[in-house]
Amino acid sequence: MRPVRPPLSCEQGMCGACLTPVLAGEPDHRDEVQTADERAANDQITICCSRAKSSELLLDL
Repeated sequence: MRPVRPPLSCEQGMCGACLTPVLAGEPDHRDEVQTADERAANDQITICCSRAKSSELLLDL
């Protein structure tokens, strides 16, 4: 299996290049790119800086 190399640019949650769909779990949003409504939807995450609030976070890589 080859490692997944998602696109990254700023690596600080400011550009949105690494926005990744969330399939299950609750993200801990630490980015500056998503609006409050987008964060509340919990359907995407900036994987360069955000983390999981839930014990598992399933992403669509």
